[in-house]
Amino acid sequence: MRQTISPWLRIFLPFAVGYFLSYLLRNANAVIAPELMRELNFTAADLGLLTSVYLAAFGIFQLPLGILLDRYGPRRVESALLLLTAIGAALFALGQNLVELALARALIGLGVSACLMASFKVFSLWFPTARLASLNAAIMAAGGLGALTSSAPLSWALPLIGWRGAFYGLAILAVLAALLIFTTPDKQTGAGKETLAEQLCGVGQVFSSFAFWRYAPQTALVVGGFMAMQGLWAVPWLMNFGGLTREVAAIHLLLMSMGMLSGFVSIASFVTRLAARGISPERILISGMGGGMIVTLLIVIDAASTYLLWFAMGLVFSVGNLSYALLSAQFPVQLAGRVNTTLNLLTFIGAFIIQWGFGAVVDWFVAGGLPLHVAYQSTFGLLLALQAASYGWYILSGRRTNGAVKSA
Repeated sequence: MRQTISPWLRIFLPFAVGYFLSYLLRNANAVIAPELMRELNFTAADLGLLTSVYLAAFGIFQLPLGILLDRYGPRRVESALLLLTAIGAALFALGQNLVELALARALIGLGVSACLMASFKVFSLWFPTARLASLNAAIMAAGGLGALTSSAPLSWALPLIGWRGAFYGLAILAVLAALLIFTTPDKQTGAGKETLAEQLCGVGQVFSSFAFWRYAPQTALVVGGFMAMQGLWAVPWLMNFGGLTREVAAIHLLLMSMGMLSGFVSIASFVTRLAARGISPERILISGMGGGMIVTLLIVIDAASTYLLWFAMGLVFSVGNLSYALLSAQFPVQLAGRVNTTLNLLTFIGAFIIQWGFGAVVDWFVAGGLPLHVAYQSTFGLLLALQAASYGWYILSGRRTNGAVKSA
């Protein structure tokens, strides 16, 4: 019994705490957006820029992060970066203008940039390949709990502690998470013996793989787009297009996070069993992404109950993170950190562009004379069209990867 429980207590749980914090920080701006716009007089584009610099800093660091994870191990890398998160959260609480808040937000993004990838890396070191999809989903469930906390619960706390007090509390939590992860055991791979040139060649191997470019567009636009909506634009959409109050919009965000969490828990519990019955993770990914296109279309055209649709959006798009395990399985284990962070780089580039660009396009439509709610609808519809194109590419290009060989 001890052999079964020990890895979860010593490895999984500390990294789960880190990813919980990462997701909480990623989505917090969606709930505090009205306060920021009112207190600091931000435009939609300002808010998009402020929130998306987290994604930019996060994404830019992914390639060096992959090398660091493969060379020094997830324990040391993530615990050190989480201390930067604590500094960034404290500076965000102290910020008085867009520049100060954006710099603090960027530091937060840099600090939590390893939380998911370090988890994926540590799982590849300690657990067999067959368990990676379920373990990856389980760590995403921890992120789902962070998303839940950053929705209605954060909204309820704001009248008591304010958005600045919330970020002081998050700074303390980041220090505690860093200490907890630093206590986990190490396990080395051959990557630590590679020269820097050899490690960079590994990154080139990932970028030159057709399999990577099969997954990258869909992950960037669909997973990145979901992150952009959940992390910022869901609440403004519901308020400006749906005419809801901030409190009711936050409940919709909570339902979306609950749907996402339900999806992650279901994948973690059943993906291995389904694979044994002939339902592969790739089939689950294709079905989930297709369902996500339909749900998004229904939201854009306002065709059904918003409560049900936003829960369904979180549920179906939770399968998008299966891409990491599916792509990583096509490369040797010593490249696991670089494979995951390279794909994550494209994800966060997509999320950054969408999160910033969504606000800029809304402002552009409004300046062109469209009513605000139509501007939001048109922008979301444009995003859906791009997502559908990337989904079509993933389906049509699948035949070319059937003969892909896992290279050493």
